[in-house]
Amino acid sequence: MTSSDTLQRDIEELFANPPAAYSQSHKTLFEHFRAQLNAGAIRAAEPDPASATGWRVNAWVKKGILLGFRMGGIVAMSEAGAQFFDKSTYPLRPITIEDRVRVVPGGSSIRDGCYVAPGVTCMPPMYINVGAYVDSGTMVDSHALVGSCAQIGRNCHISAAAQIGGVLEPVGAIPVIVEDDVLIGGNCGVYEGTVIKKRAVLGSGTILNRSTPVYDLVRNTIHRATDESPLIIPEEAVVVAGSRQVASGIGKEWGIALYTPVVVKYRNSQTDARVQLEDLLR
Repeated sequence: MTSSDTLQRDIEELFANPPAAYSQSHKTLFEHFRAQLNAGAIRAAEPDPASATGWRVNAWVKKGILLGFRMGGIVAMSEAGAQFFDKSTYPLRPITIEDRVRVVPGGSSIRDGCYVAPGVTCMPPMYINVGAYVDSGTMVDSHALVGSCAQIGRNCHISAAAQIGGVLEPVGAIPVIVEDDVLIGGNCGVYEGTVIKKRAVLGSGTILNRSTPVYDLVRNTIHRATDESPLIIPEEAVVVAGSRQVASGIGKEWGIALYTPVVVKYRNSQTDARVQLEDLLR
C-alpha cells in the first residue's frame, strides 16, 4: 500500500468514525493531509481520460478538507497587523520567496490547504480557498475568487471580479473545472461543477451554472447539464452573455427576454493562447 493509499484510508476512517475528541495523532494526520494539498500531491479532482467529463472526483480528499473544519476551533490569527478569527486548522497558507508565487500587496488571501503553482500571479484583493488547485502561469486578478476545490489549469486568466465557485459538498460532486489556457472575463460567474475545456473564452459578465443552457450558434446545438453530467463548455468555445425572447404567455406579450450564454465562435487552433480577450470578442 502506497503512502497515498494509507493517507486515503486513514482520512476516510476518521471521517466515517468521528471521535468524541480529536487527539494529537488526528491533528498530525490532518497536518500531513494539508501539506499534501499545498504541494499539489493530492487534489479534489484530477484529469481522467476515461471519464465523460475528462475528470475524476476524489471524494476522500473532500472528506479530508471537511475534517479540517470539524477538527479546528476558532482562534485569533494575526497576519501583518490584520486580525482574523477562523478555524485553527485553516490559517493563511505560508508562502515564501522559494515558492515563486507572485502575491501583490493589498489584501489578498490564500487559505492553507490549496496548491498554488510556481508562476501564478495574484493581484489584490483576491481570494483562493481551501482545496483549490491553481496551476502555473495563471493570473488571479483583483476581486476574483477561486472557490473551495476548484481546479484551475495552466496559463489561465481569471479576470477582475470573476467568481469561480468550488463545490465542496456533496463530496462526490465534481467541483468547478477550468482547464488550460482559458480566459475568464471580468465579472463572470462559474458555478455548480461547470467544466470549461481548454482554450475556451468567457466574455465579461457571462454566468454559467447547471440550470442555464448554453446556445451554440456555431454548432447548432444546446449545451446543458444533466442528472449525470455537469455543464461542459467545449474546447476553444467563445461564450458571451446573451438573451432569448420568451416565446409564449405574458412574457411574450410584455417583450421579456431572459439571460442566456451564447457560443458565438470558436478559437482557431493556431490562435496564440495568450491573445487578448478583447481581440477574441471582436
